[in-house]
Amino acid sequence: MRVVIAEDLTLLRDGLTRLLEAFDFEVVDAIDNGPALLPALLRHRPDVAVVDVRLPPTQTDEGLKAAIAARERIPGLPVLVLSQHVEPLYARELLTDQAGGVGYLLKERVSDVEQFVATVQQVAAGGTAFDPEVVAQMLARREPLAGLTAREQEVLRHIAEGRSNAAIAARLFITEKVVSKHINSIFAKLGMPPSDDDNRRVMAVLKYLDA
Repeated sequence: MRVVIAEDLTLLRDGLTRLLEAFDFEVVDAIDNGPALLPALLRHRPDVAVVDVRLPPTQTDEGLKAAIAARERIPGLPVLVLSQHVEPLYARELLTDQAGGVGYLLKERVSDVEQFVATVQQVAAGGTAFDPEVVAQMLARREPLAGLTAREQEVLRHIAEGRSNAAIAARLFITEKVVSKHINSIFAKLGMPPSDDDNRRVMAVLKYLDA
C-alpha cells in the first residue's frame, strides 16, 4: 500500500515512515512543507496520504488545503489528517466531500501503534475515522442531542468514530440487533433515514452535528 506523508517535524516524519514501513506500507514520498504536498499527491496518487494540518511556510492550514485540493483533482483520494489539537473546523472541512476515505486524528494517538495503523488502513479502504476527542466536542455542541437517550448518545458517538454495528455491540456488551434498533431510533430523531453504509451514516451524522 503506497503512502505519502506530510509532516514538518523531522523526528515525527521519520518515525511515521519507519512505523508504516514496518507494517508493509510503501512510503513513496515524505513532504515537509505545504507547497510541495499537492504536486506530490497528484504525481504519486497514493493509496492513502497522512497529512499534518499545519505545515510551513505559514504553519496554518497548508496541509489541509493541499489535501482538499488533491481530492478535488482525484475524487476519493484517501486522506488521514493529523493535528496537534482538537479543531472541529478542520473536521467539517473534510466532511464537505462525501466520497469517503477521510480521517482526522490527534497526533498523540500515533503512540498507540496498532490503533494508528488500523486507522490508516481503514481510511485507505475508503472508510471514515475521526478521533474520539473531536467527536466528543462536536457532539457536545448540539442541542438536538438532548432528545436522545444516554444509550443512544453513546451509540451515536461510536458511529461517529467509524465503528461498525458489530464493533459497537462488542464495546457496549449488547447484541447487533439492539445496536440496529438504537441506530434506527437515532436517525429517526435526527430526521435522517437510516443507512447500512457506514461512510454515509458517519458523515451525515457529523455534518448534521457541526452544521
